[in-house]
Amino acid sequence: MTAAGARRYTCNLYFERKAYKAGFCVVAGADEAGRGCLFGPVYAAAAVLDPQKPIRGLNDSKQLTAEERERLAVEIRTKAASYAVSAASVADILRLNIYQASRLATLRALRSLPLKADYALLDFLSVELPIEQLSLVKGDARSRSIAAASILAKVERDAAMVQWNVVYPQYGLAKHKGYCTPEHLAALAEFGPTPQHRMGYQPVAAVSPEAKFKRGQVASQISLFEEFEVAD
Repeated sequence: MTAAGARRYTCNLYFERKAYKAGFCVVAGADEAGRGCLFGPVYAAAAVLDPQKPIRGLNDSKQLTAEERERLAVEIRTKAASYAVSAASVADILRLNIYQASRLATLRALRSLPLKADYALLDFLSVELPIEQLSLVKGDARSRSIAAASILAKVERDAAMVQWNVVYPQYGLAKHKGYCTPEHLAALAEFGPTPQHRMGYQPVAAVSPEAKFKRGQVASQISLFEEFEVAD
């Protein structure tokens, strides 16, 4: 344990090797990116690493710089035995909630693998897929397969935010990638949400036209009440 009480993990192939020794043939790691964002789909990826083609530097994508993620993503796509990236839309998030939408995106990524997995290593969730699964706390910091998936999902989502920035330049999406930053909140307050903002998230709902209308109604009622009080 560190002084702050947080446990330090080592990202390695321990869980992958254990699964292969147990007789499984294709072990995939899967992870999502963008769960905490205010804008856009939640992305997920699945990756099956090739033991004969090691990739140095794999780790939780949040612990890497953007440049490191970009470099590793290219290497993962080149060296992995199989990989896939998928997403769950803003409509999916609103319909299901973000946790269930993350599970759906992860399920889609695993199902999209060209090389079908019979064992899945997951970062603290489970999916409705009839294969053996192991859910790990801080899985992206402990399993290189999950780390590879987290990098692919993050890079894919960041690239999508840069593309959306062309459509909605006033929000600064290329910079903050849709997260809840002061710049993003200020843009939401000024311009209101787009169809790609997550209306189920409080900071977005608070500046929606419906919320503004309700606040206007309340303000009008207070003003009218105050006028009556003055008249009395």
